[in-house]
Amino acid sequence: MADTTPANPTAADPAAAWRGRRRRQDHGTKRDAVIRTAARAFDERGYHNTSLDDIAAALGVTKPTIYYYVPNKEQLLFECFLAGLEPIRAALRRAEQAPGSGRDRLREVIRDYAVAIASEYGWCMVRAEHQDLGAELGAQVRSLKSEIDRGIRRLLQTGINDGSIAVTDPKLAAFAIAGALNWIAHWFRAGRTLTSDEVADAFVQFLEHGLAPRKTAAGIPARVPVRSRRTHLAAKA
Repeated sequence: MADTTPANPTAADPAAAWRGRRRRQDHGTKRDAVIRTAARAFDERGYHNTSLDDIAAALGVTKPTIYYYVPNKEQLLFECFLAGLEPIRAALRRAEQAPGSGRDRLREVIRDYAVAIASEYGWCMVRAEHQDLGAELGAQVRSLKSEIDRGIRRLLQTGINDGSIAVTDPKLAAFAIAGALNWIAHWFRAGRTLTSDEVADAFVQFLEHGLAPRKTAAGIPARVPVRSRRTHLAAKA
């Protein structure tokens, strides 16, 4: 299963990129270390309560060193958002090409989505306010989130078409799935009772059970209709 943590030797200790023999680490590895450290700081203290001086101190470098990798704190927040979102985008790209039912393919996306939200980048992906970003970066965030939403809707529609998913409104189902997964960032903290993989497995089970077709008395999958508010009120009258 895809992991949201880049395969580099400084993932657990980003500051190690500037220590000992690792001082000559390539630019990309050190930039990843800056972004990872910023994500952890934003999660612990909040965006507005974290300065570039704090991030530099956590890495054991000077503030000008941070500017070598990112131009400002706003861009750093955006890079944290991208780092968390990319595994989900990659999962959707794989799902588009994978064999199997829509439900099977969506299952893998849901799991990778949950792992990403439970990573150190989850806060930046969900809890960072759009007003912390300027118009250009804010528009990019909205565009990328729309891309994820459209990808999930396509998989839901595929599952509806092939009978592996019971819902009849992929838009509402996509909102429900994203809402449940995004909420992980509000309560999950690594190192406590559950691991990110355990959280992901639990959410896959919960959400997949809700998507599964129900069987009729004849053993035929039954679709659950979505009632409009007007129909619902009429039924109560």
